[in-house]
Amino acid sequence: MNGVRRFIIAHPTAWEFILFNILSNCATVVNFAVMWICTGFVFRSLSETPFRFLVFNYEDNIKSNLGLCGFLSFLVATALAQTVNFFVQKNFVFKSSAAFQEAVPKYIFMAVVLVFLSAALPAYSQSFFVNIGASEGLAPTLANVVNIIMQVAISYPMMKFWIMPEKQKK
Repeated sequence: MNGVRRFIIAHPTAWEFILFNILSNCATVVNFAVMWICTGFVFRSLSETPFRFLVFNYEDNIKSNLGLCGFLSFLVATALAQTVNFFVQKNFVFKSSAAFQEAVPKYIFMAVVLVFLSAALPAYSQSFFVNIGASEGLAPTLANVVNIIMQVAISYPMMKFWIMPEKQKK
């Protein structure tokens, strides 16, 4: 345990990123659970209903992208996961004193961008995974992994430097 403490003291930024990723798993668990519940039960009846709007193409390759079921499932899963993530990151990773009323609109903006990307991307990534040999049952899970990696790459720097910045030292 002393080695871990020494590492934390010597490398606080690296530790913060590690902690960010570890605690992001709270949101990841929510994301996967909600996605599986939605695709398996809640929106299952919409899995053959084509859906296309702007960049959201759940019309082509409907068997692999699950149509409106896929779109709604990824949308709901991402939105709920981002809500959990806000509180976990603010309170436990960044220990931010950022005013709630200032942080929330910024976080909502970031979350909307992430939800938009996370709802658009799976229609393409699921087809990609099926085309390279993944089963249609595994494709949504692989697409969700791609979504989560993209979300971390965007959300960590935005939260650290813009939404939940370190307190200014006086």
